[in-house]
Amino acid sequence: MKQLSIDELIELRKEPEWFRAKRNEAKQLIETTKLPSFQKIKYHDWDINVDGTSVIDDQPKFDTNADVYQYASNKAQIKLPSEFLDKGVIVEDFEDALINHEDIMKKYFMEKGLKMDDNRLLAEHVANLQSGVLVYVPKNVDLETPLTCEYIQNSRVEEDYVHHVLIVTEANSSLSYVERLKTDGDKKNTANIVVEVIAGDGSRIHFASVDNLSKNTTAYMNRRGYLQRDSKIDWAMGMMNSGLTIGDFDSDLVGDGSHAELKVVGISTSDQIQGIDTRVTNIGKNTIGHILQHGVALDASELTFNGIGHVMKRSKGSDAQQESRILMLSPQARGDANPILLIDDNDVTAGHAASIGRVNPEQLYYLMSRGLQKRLAEKLVIRGFLAPVLDEIPLKEIRNEFSELIERKVSYDEENY
Repeated sequence: MKQLSIDELIELRKEPEWFRAKRNEAKQLIETTKLPSFQKIKYHDWDINVDGTSVIDDQPKFDTNADVYQYASNKAQIKLPSEFLDKGVIVEDFEDALINHEDIMKKYFMEKGLKMDDNRLLAEHVANLQSGVLVYVPKNVDLETPLTCEYIQNSRVEEDYVHHVLIVTEANSSLSYVERLKTDGDKKNTANIVVEVIAGDGSRIHFASVDNLSKNTTAYMNRRGYLQRDSKIDWAMGMMNSGLTIGDFDSDLVGDGSHAELKVVGISTSDQIQGIDTRVTNIGKNTIGHILQHGVALDASELTFNGIGHVMKRSKGSDAQQESRILMLSPQARGDANPILLIDDNDVTAGHAASIGRVNPEQLYYLMSRGLQKRLAEKLVIRGFLAPVLDEIPLKEIRNEFSELIERKVSYDEENY
């Protein structure tokens, strides 16, 4: 293995001048931008900043059934379904995309929904970016086969994990994308992970993720949707990380008639703190933004859901709805569900719901009266509580993996954390 600084990595990969200039600009922004602020999520004393030290494995192995496999900062290994090849879909390692598809990268990378001067963590992300993937679907391309991706953080050594996925669907195209994030090893590290999803006019995207980073990983995860006219993104995100985690999930409904459905489940365990801030901004007319967040807090953990619906002025006919609910399965666990509606126009509909509580005793009584032990009855109730996201994952194999992960998380077995 070779340990490199980020500057050495840039030279090794022969990055184009325009991207080097962007990195240099980001380095300067680190000194002038502030950390992002989230209501009721206190993280400023976490070790969440990155400096980009990278380790290159000389012989990474493609040891998964996923279409895209990337281990740490190594180049992504890609085996695309024939449908993608036949229809001219581009799926490339970030390093290759910077050279082979400069026009796409210049137009979309951190230029639409996200900007590197939005906050310090995004500036650090661009300055220290190590790995990633570009997914580009040309206009009028309808894909039936899901694209499956597996990204591995290397915690066998001490190194930051700075990863970026850029997804672009042109007009009237469709894509189903599934990603799994995992950690290999148990060293204490920091992860800064960004996903940008740009939905062109009339396009449809189904995004599903299962995040399973380790207890010793402190993570900032930013996923941003930028939706143009009559486009739709369905997000289904399973936050199964075991370490300190910030989830920063936004969808900007820029085009008239655009639609975003954000479904998030989170499970916090042990002494973990997990804060999830989910926002939809209605900018265009007749836009729809819905947030559904369900979570479970165990042991002495903390789980916070912020749900923010912002209906901008002149976004007439728009709809903003949200629901955040948390189950606490331990007297020491803490949960906080914060619904926030910001309404700047009159001709709209909006609503919210939030709750924090224990497992419904009537549901437990019903199941136990049918002969189930209390622990099994609790697990069935929890699984039903988290089903809205589980059911949105398009592949049975990954749904089963997600279900097994939920089972382990709520088993109260400390050896799993």
